[in-house]
Parts: sequence; C-alpha cells; structure tokens
Amino acid sequence: MSVRELVVLGTASQVPTRHRNHNGYLLRWDGEGILFDPGEGTQRQMLRAGVAAHDLNRICVTHFHGDHSLGLAGVIQRVNLDRVPHPVTAHYPRSGQRFFDRLRYATAYRETVGITEAPVDADGPLARTGDYTLEARRLSHPVESYGYRLVEPDGRRMLPERLAAHGVRGPDVGRIQREGSLGGVSLEDVSEVRRGQRFAFVMDTRLCDGVYALAEGCDMLVIESTFLDEDERLAVEHGHLTAGQAARAARESGVRHLVLTHFSQRYTDPDEFERQARAAGYEGELTVAHDLLRVPLPKRR
Repeated sequence: MSVRELVVLGTASQVPTRHRNHNGYLLRWDGEGILFDPGEGTQRQMLRAGVAAHDLNRICVTHFHGDHSLGLAGVIQRVNLDRVPHPVTAHYPRSGQRFFDRLRYATAYRETVGITEAPVDADGPLARTGDYTLEARRLSHPVESYGYRLVEPDGRRMLPERLAAHGVRGPDVGRIQREGSLGGVSLEDVSEVRRGQRFAFVMDTRLCDGVYALAEGCDMLVIESTFLDEDERLAVEHGHLTAGQAARAARESGVRHLVLTHFSQRYTDPDEFERQARAAGYEGELTVAHDLLRVPLPKRR
C-alpha cells in the first residue's frame, strides 16, 4: 500500500528551542523517502520519528545556512554505517559545493555507500522517475537558495458508468488501459484525466517569482513563516516570509493544504500563525507544524 506523508523532524529557525529542533522534513512518496534540509540534530529526530537511514533515497538542501544543513554530516555517516543498499542522491546549490564537501567529510568514517552528488545551478527539472519529476526554483535569500517541487504524472480514472455503457467489463478493463482502445472504444471514452499530485518545499526566502512557481496548484505546500506580520520589515531585511505572506501566496496559487513552519524563537504562541494565515484569506487545509508531526498528503482530486 502506497504512503504519501510529510514527517516533520524539526521546525525551528536559526536557533533550536526546548520544543523545536532545527529543520528537518521527510517526504514519504510511495516507496521513496526524500529528506529536506537536515539541520543539527536530524539523526536523533529521525530515531524519535521512526525514520531509518534505509528510508532515504534523496536529500534536498535548499541552502547552506546551519539550521538547514548542519545535520548532513550525521545523516550521511548514518547512511554509510547502516550500509543502505540503494543509491542516495543529494541535491544542493552548486555554489555551496565547498560546504557540502566539508559536511560530507567532516570526520573520519568508512564509506560504504556511494552518495550521488547532483548540485543545482538553475531552475528546472532535476530528476525524472516513473512516479514524479523533481524540479527546483531559485528563491530570494542572502545566500543562494532553491525550493523544490515534486509533480506526479497525470493518470486516468476509469468511470464505471461509461465502461458499462460501452460494454467493457472484466479483463477488458485492464486491456483498454494497457492498449488505449478496444473494439472501437477508446480509453478516453471510458475514463477521465486523474491529475497527478504536486508537492512543494519552500524555505528561506522573500516573496519572489520562485515562490509562486513552486506553489502553483500544489496539493501540499510546506513553507517557511519565520515572522508574524507585524515584523514584516525584519522578514524582508533578512530574506524571510511572514505568516500572512506565506498564506496569501498559497491562496493565490490554489494550494490545497498549507503547512507553515520555520518559526522564530521570539514567538511563543503558535496559534497566532494560524490566525494570521486565515486573516490573509487562506481557506484551505492549514497545519502549523510542530516537531514529530505526521501530515498525510490530501487525497487526489
């Protein structure tokens, strides 16, 4: 049975708190696991959340500030210690290659797994599998930063009433799906397009074109909301978003489920992020993330 869910490992920005670890997010996408922005302490959070090194197929780093990348050293060493039997690919800004190298080889260990390095240096597709296309878009932050987006290919949904009307039943249903037509009946006659799911991960950034390109039509958008709206000046100055800005971007992009995260330590009331997101007009499903939370992707439309 396929599972598509977000496992939140950490939600703090810059400084961890008593209740929030540095960043870390695992997307389970059927049989694959994609780890985003492993900050300090990610390996321990994985243990607490029941996430194993064997669950990881890709690691995606948005940028090389410590709260988004200091956990790389421990995660990569754990992948090697556990002798993960499948390839693991790492995506990160090419401009930060020196930081990735330092983290990958921060201490001595025995390399048993080949980590495939696939740095990002432009907008566009990074990888295509049978289950999704992984894309990147440049964001606006003091250091080079990219957001990531997964797009599942569109499929087709069989319609029982049309199948019955055309006399297609039993094994013939499978045949028409495989072959595209059967006895003068086309697949389009008995089915409709089933839109593929879309997921986006947007971390440290000001509002920019990249935010909207990543968020467009997403079933789930995981996005930073470091500041509350009253501190918008600080957000712009430091290259971040407020709760209201993130929610308006989600609303304008048609996002179904908005996940707010990456909160400044200055705030003690997480409910205020939800209040400001709703005040900005976002009416979809909304989650204010906390550590070790599991969030299922919405069911297909």
